[in-house]
Amino acid sequence: MKLQVSNTNAPSWRDITVKANLPAELKPLEELARNLWWVWNSEGKSLFRDLDHDLWRATGENPVMLLQQLSFERLQEIIADAGIMERMAHVYKMFRDYMAQPMRTDVPSIAYFSMEYGLCNALKIYSGGLGVLAGDYIKEASDSRVDMTAVGFLYRYGYFTQSLSVDGQQIANYEPQNFNQLPIEQMMEKDGRPMILEVPFPGRVVYSHIWKVNVGRMNLYLMDTDFDMNSEFDRVITHQLYGGDWENRIKQEYLLGIGGVLMLQKLGITTTLFHCNEGHAALLNLQRLVDYVQKDKLDFNVALELVRASSLYTVHTPVPAGHDYFDEGLFGKYMGEYPAKLGISWQDLMNMGRENPDTNERFSMSVFALNTCQEANGVSWLHGEVSKKMFQGIWKGYSWEESHVGYVTNGVHMPTWAASEWKSFYAEKLGQQVFENQSDPEAWKGIFRVKDEEIWQMRCTLKNKFINFVKRDFKAKWLANQGDPSAVMKVVDKINPNALIIGFARRFATYKRAHLLFTDLDRLAKIVNNEQFPVQFVFSGKAHPADGAGQGLIKRIMEISRMPQFLGKIIFLEDYNMIVAKRLVTGVDIWLNTPTRPLEASGTSGEKAEMNGVLNFSVLDGWWYEGYRFNEQAGWALTDKRTYTDQSQQDKIDAATIYSMLENEIIPLYFAKNSKGYSPEWIQYIKRSIGDIAPHFTMKRMIDDYISRFYDKEAARTKRLSAKDFALAKEIVAWKEKVAEAWPGVHVVELNTTDTGNAITGQATETTVKVDTNGLGTDVALEMVVYKHCDGEDKLWRTVPFKVVAEEGNVVTYKFQEDLMDAGVFRYAYRLYPTNPELPHRQDFAYTKWI
Repeated sequence: MKLQVSNTNAPSWRDITVKANLPAELKPLEELARNLWWVWNSEGKSLFRDLDHDLWRATGENPVMLLQQLSFERLQEIIADAGIMERMAHVYKMFRDYMAQPMRTDVPSIAYFSMEYGLCNALKIYSGGLGVLAGDYIKEASDSRVDMTAVGFLYRYGYFTQSLSVDGQQIANYEPQNFNQLPIEQMMEKDGRPMILEVPFPGRVVYSHIWKVNVGRMNLYLMDTDFDMNSEFDRVITHQLYGGDWENRIKQEYLLGIGGVLMLQKLGITTTLFHCNEGHAALLNLQRLVDYVQKDKLDFNVALELVRASSLYTVHTPVPAGHDYFDEGLFGKYMGEYPAKLGISWQDLMNMGRENPDTNERFSMSVFALNTCQEANGVSWLHGEVSKKMFQGIWKGYSWEESHVGYVTNGVHMPTWAASEWKSFYAEKLGQQVFENQSDPEAWKGIFRVKDEEIWQMRCTLKNKFINFVKRDFKAKWLANQGDPSAVMKVVDKINPNALIIGFARRFATYKRAHLLFTDLDRLAKIVNNEQFPVQFVFSGKAHPADGAGQGLIKRIMEISRMPQFLGKIIFLEDYNMIVAKRLVTGVDIWLNTPTRPLEASGTSGEKAEMNGVLNFSVLDGWWYEGYRFNEQAGWALTDKRTYTDQSQQDKIDAATIYSMLENEIIPLYFAKNSKGYSPEWIQYIKRSIGDIAPHFTMKRMIDDYISRFYDKEAARTKRLSAKDFALAKEIVAWKEKVAEAWPGVHVVELNTTDTGNAITGQATETTVKVDTNGLGTDVALEMVVYKHCDGEDKLWRTVPFKVVAEEGNVVTYKFQEDLMDAGVFRYAYRLYPTNPELPHRQDFAYTKWI
């Protein structure tokens, strides 16, 4: 037998994590590491950092990994260091005192569902603004002692880390997370086995582990399918955030919504309300409908009444193309069993996700959310108005101006995003009360009494901290990726603390218009190469791996940054994450934002800048549309008016405006320095920014708005509908069914009006209408809807109710009379609609008839 050179088989690798066995004296560190309270409490964060500065940076600011990797010798040194031990005891007491405070009982309990959460850099379950917003929200829920439970996914690969090739091409690296090294804990059964959630998928069961993230006083529960009980087809469900094809997307949204509700049930968690953060989780209401129908033996329509009353949908997307739509075939593959569970037809279920029922439209998760949630909101005032227009077609009898869709402008979690130096500064100058009353402008007024020099010193401190961060953390990355060490050192050496530094960092989607600054390179070169008034621009951000245009933009910026005239003046920081973001929003002088209006639903990075004395220069879109109006001498704005309908022409004029405002307003103001080295008027801008704008965009204000505008009223109505075996819910459904059956027979018997088509102000007008209500009586109301022609378009002017003046059998007589007081060109029509004081708003039962 001829011997082979090699004979082997594939290795069977087994994972084992050997953790440092912390001495008893250091056990409080382990508890602190497993609760993200340290993320927004500077003393906790600095404690971990000071255990080993280099290791803290190397682990990506991950305290669990830090403790696992500390050497035995270092642990002994820590125990022998009386100063550190005293700090640990102090921080641990702060933490325990915080945790001991009870949750509020005057606010309803909420289950909050989101596809992503940006809580800290170590836990990579976020991609951008939506996730960071959700993370900030549940942190504030903890601080405000709101009884909230959050639901999401633990992604194996999360969102990608970014590196750039020598030619500036984005490289997306999906790095697996080792769950044993994260600040999370796995949920276990009483016998010590991992808790397994069983989620029924068509023809199979998908199994999920459950992990808990302790976020201060509240819990975030995460599902994870990446283990051997699942097939390879299903293990990938929780691999990547926004990864895979449309089938993987529907599997993710099925698991998030339906699996999320089942997970809460398995954990024994019940809440009064359900908050759907974007449409990804909308199927949670499908599972809740099934539970009411099958467990409580309720009719589908009664179940829908109860589900709607206790649900809120927050939309973050300003254009229809940004919402998820599923082809009927794919949707049916996963949802085909649900009509039978609910006692409805397949067409009924599909219609719940269609703007135009009984058509071949794809199933829209957003439309389904709107049809199963009593309330819905945009994330700024302007985005609320955009959302009303976007969803107008769902309630066709009403104009967009009459929509019930509301808004809550996004805010940011001040304890997370204000630099530790600023937090100490605020505590000293404004008092601890500013943290307890963040959303009260009066709490911030003390900033106007602070000496200008002290404000300037804070800005210099944070600016130097940012520059040191860039030189330390990015030099190594640039050397690894850019090839030419001498070129890298030239960039590092040219970062100038005396320059006006302007930051632009966000997702590189084309509507963000990062390219505007580069419209006229000659003009830009003059701006950045003025030795008397030096200016530098710092960019950072990721483009979605499927967004070729966004990646091309990053590549173009890299090319420009290497041109001799821009070397060291245009800088791109790769792998934008929460660490980079915080250094940027605390360290630059100006925060630049140039989206195509109105495509910025809210934006929050500029709000973070506000907390740190960084001034905004932005298009009047999203939050800045509101923020700028609090004080127009606290930042700068590009107009909200369009000059051209052609976007490329509009881009050119907006770019010219940016250059002009930099040259003539911003740069001269910054460099109008006195003998002490700062511009007094610049400091006044900072004070006005902090004192007049920042308080209105805290996460504290945001959660208070959700409570007062939505949570409280939904909880009160849900309680009333559920009382006495759902008596009121059943009564409302019986009324709706009666109206629906009678509505086709409602018709006008007679209409008389004094209107001749022309009138003068002061003239009396009178209209009388007799309507056969087909047995509905005064449950049918009549109103006149009036539009006025102004500024080249018809705008809703007002709606005027008719009075019931007679009722004979089925015929109700309505009358309207008044003196005409407004001059102009109007058009009007008469609208019948069903009325019931128990309806939360008209769109809840949007039956109308125009006459």
